[in-house]
Amino acid sequence: MEEFKENTQLKVPVHVSIIMDGNGRWAKLRGKERVFGHSNGVESVRACVEAAVENGVRYLSLFAFSEENWGRPAEEVNTLMGLMFKAIANEIEALKKQRVRFRVLGDFSRLDPSLVEAIRAAEASTVPSSGEEPVLDLIVFLSYSGKWDILQAAKRLAADFMSDPSGLEKVTTAEFASRLVTAGIPDPDLIIRTSGESRISNYLLWQAAYSEFLFVDTLWPDFRKNDFRLALEEYSKRDRRYGKVK
Repeated sequence: MEEFKENTQLKVPVHVSIIMDGNGRWAKLRGKERVFGHSNGVESVRACVEAAVENGVRYLSLFAFSEENWGRPAEEVNTLMGLMFKAIANEIEALKKQRVRFRVLGDFSRLDPSLVEAIRAAEASTVPSSGEEPVLDLIVFLSYSGKWDILQAAKRLAADFMSDPSGLEKVTTAEFASRLVTAGIPDPDLIIRTSGESRISNYLLWQAAYSEFLFVDTLWPDFRKNDFRLALEEYSKRDRRYGKVK
């Protein structure tokens, strides 16, 4: 594997987002069930959180479970939800010590109430004290899809203007974005997808309009600090013009 070279001129993205893919294939290569890959992927999350903090990334978001993933076998879904519950219990103290704010975004209506309760408690426990800023916001997308997010934002917008439909004519993209679940979170500068797949899979469809994409062959359970830093180095080489000429 190529080694990351320290570069003081590195342009660090404010928000890095990762589509964590390849757990099942990683497990299959080792003659194990898919859930074995999901379990080992937790270590990659730890590594990326540490790498984000060490390199000055302000927001790290992870696509953990899509709305479409509910169609997977019940055993795998139940295991994934159990892992989420366990990870919250095991990792939250470490996140607090690192001054990492933990957040979960998605359609909570399909989640078990006990998991929702654990998520809300974990989120509340990592909110910084008044006047303090977290070192990193760790955002996990759970039961999420980009189309669902845009639709729920449109429904909220319609409800807000029900008494004055003519007001919709003046709605800006910023006002619409304020109704997405990511309101207040900057759009991702860099989106990484592991496992060699080159698609966005219904993820952050609105927010990714001008994100830089990086598709890597590494399977998620093998993705570690060096891979994260190499991704930052690649991002640093990109010339972001946002449709303009420089």
